[in-house]
Order: sequence, then structure tokens, then C-alpha cells
Amino acid sequence: MIQLVKRSISGDADAFLELMEKNSLAMYKVARGILDNDEDAADAMQDTILTCFEKIHTLKNPEYFKTWMIRILINECNKIHRHYKNFSRAEELPEVPGQDMSIEEFEFKEMLGMLDESYRIILVLYYVEGFRIADIASILNMNENTVKTRLVRARMQLKQEYTSAEDNIQKKRLQQKKKKNREFTGIAEGLQNIRMKI
Repeated sequence: MIQLVKRSISGDADAFLELMEKNSLAMYKVARGILDNDEDAADAMQDTILTCFEKIHTLKNPEYFKTWMIRILINECNKIHRHYKNFSRAEELPEVPGQDMSIEEFEFKEMLGMLDESYRIILVLYYVEGFRIADIASILNMNENTVKTRLVRARMQLKQEYTSAEDNIQKKRLQQKKKKNREFTGIAEGLQNIRMKI
């Protein structure tokens, strides 16, 4: 990969395209972890690729390419967030798991969407992309201890969201059971009345 980066820095467009292809899944996962839909993630990725192409000659250390690229991607995602804060978006239909996504992946994605953005991006970088704490600190321009603290808080918030979702599911099941019991009792009473009339 470092050879591709070096060739890209020297102006080899084919090497740059290959480099972007090799990193496209990582970019998508990070962008989708920050943004609410695939279209915005694709826009952020396109802008990131363009910025990387224009500025790759400024990259001093080829081994830090991925960290550099992800930092650019996060900045592009933040631009999209700022844009949407200025305009209210139309209500979107809730997503359903696609054929290529398991229920667990879908639920994890839904839970991520409930987290604060500062926690969500750290979880995505650490657990989904496998970045080390030091790399995340570099990407986000923050102290390693801050990253560790936010990672702990993100886990706690994710656990709270999961527990809350589980509680809601249990409450709904209990309500449905009570409703069915009332319906059954009503039917049984109706049958009893019919028997008494016969």
C-alpha cells in the first residue's frame, strides 16, 4: 500500500485510483457511521477523494496516508452536517435491513445513530475500522486520554441505549400480551352469554 501512496504522491493517477479503491470500504464505514444515509456518505466520499487527489503531494509520510485520508473524510462529513443544520430535512422513511446487512448489523447501526456524534465517530474508528487510540487521537486532533475517556463514555452510552431498547421491547410484548388476554376474555364472555341464551 505504501508503494501506491508513493506513486500517487509522485502524480501517478492510476496508482491513486487503485489506492482509493482499496480504501473505499473503510471510507464508507466511517462516513456511514457519522452521516444518516448512503447518499450523504457517498457525497462525503467523493469530496474526500477529490481533496486527496488535489493535496496528496503535500503528504509528508506515506505511512500515515490512511490517517490523513480519514481526517479529510471526517471534515467532509462535518461540512454536510453543518449544511443540514441550516436546512430542515424532509422526514425520511426508516431504513430496513438490506439483503447484505444482518439484523445485528442493522441494530448496531441504529444504536450508533442514537449516540452523540463525538462518541459515534470514535466507536466507528476503533471497533469498525480497527484504528489504535494513538491514530484516532491524530485523526481527531485530540489527546489520547481524551480519546480513551470518550471511548469509555461511548460504550456506556451504547449500553444504556441497548438496555433502553430492550426495556421498550419487553414493555411492548407485555402490552400485546395484556391486549390479547383482554380480547380473549371478551371472546370468552361473549361465548358464555351465547350459551346462557341457548
